[in-house]
Amino acid sequence: MMHILRSFASLILALFLSTCISPLTAAAQASRFRPVTIDNTVLRHDTQGNVIDAHDGCLHFYAGRYYLYGTAYGKTAGYTINNRFRVYSSANLEHWTFEGELLQSPPDGVYYRPYVAYNPRTRKYVLWYNWYRKLWDGEVGVAASDTPVGPFTIVNTHVQLSQEQDRPGDGSLFVDDDNTAYFIYTAIAQKHSVRVERLSPDFLSSTGEVSSVLGVGCEAPSIFRRANSYYALFDSTCCFCTEGSGARVLVASNPLGPYRAIGNINRDANGKPIISAQQTFVATISTPDGPAFIWMGDKWNSRPDGIKGHDFQYWSQPLRFAVDGAILPLENSPSWTLKVALGNSRAGTKARYVWPQKQDPNPIRIDACLGTPLNEHGEPVPAK
Repeated sequence: MMHILRSFASLILALFLSTCISPLTAAAQASRFRPVTIDNTVLRHDTQGNVIDAHDGCLHFYAGRYYLYGTAYGKTAGYTINNRFRVYSSANLEHWTFEGELLQSPPDGVYYRPYVAYNPRTRKYVLWYNWYRKLWDGEVGVAASDTPVGPFTIVNTHVQLSQEQDRPGDGSLFVDDDNTAYFIYTAIAQKHSVRVERLSPDFLSSTGEVSSVLGVGCEAPSIFRRANSYYALFDSTCCFCTEGSGARVLVASNPLGPYRAIGNINRDANGKPIISAQQTFVATISTPDGPAFIWMGDKWNSRPDGIKGHDFQYWSQPLRFAVDGAILPLENSPSWTLKVALGNSRAGTKARYVWPQKQDPNPIRIDACLGTPLNEHGEPVPAK
């Protein structure tokens, strides 16, 4: 009898909690989301008033804040040993704090495309990046940190990928729901072919498990997951192109494929880019209605003042999906508003790591994309 009474009392308590506490919990959950406006018509600035210089990287929500990772080019044309990886943080995607540079004392080389992933097993933040001791002898490096802002300690400057003998180029990271990580990248010597490779459990090396070729003549690849489908996006090589590149879409039920092509979301009916940008990442953002997928692309040569580091970066409205899972074409939206999860209002208190400019012992004097002259600092020479 006492057992029955205890069970009945427990039931009454549960009903009370569900009716009295759940609405409070729901309200607390709802208060985590606020509308934010993304404006693609103005340069983004940090809290110190400086233009955000973070290109060809990624955007994540880690440890209660948003983190924007990218390559800083400054006044150069983008081919110097003074390219460096930077990170900015924000509570709301609108106000950004410069948190410093990522790599501590990297060897001389030209660095591009920093991508960071958090490993819950090792509790490390892992950085994968593309770099060149000499253009375009591609290598992939990996570094790790205890915090999302680093500085990251280099673990390996020459990761042994399955295609490493063919000069790996652009690449980016993807972590699946089971915490398995993958690296999608190009092989330059194979006509810029794209593959996906599974990483080791610590995210610091490759397992050698690799997909078939997803595309040829391409770069700037990215992967994301929606429900049970994996989407790989990339398009033709661009080389800091003004007109931008497309974003062809392939889909699979497994990160390693097989993949099938289902269209191109950044080309119109005439084959011209809808957004004059080259893809860098597809970010996953929490909203009250579930995850939103934001396409990010760099608008090369869009700087209003001639400084490469001030090129615009375009962030799309949430990707739209058809009933069959296909992604609808991008819309060129000057600005848009979305309710997003809010993070911590306080930025990190650690001292920012910044390494000084170096004198390039072998400066490139001709722009590798435009063929125009550069000075000894890798900066464009003004036309006479």
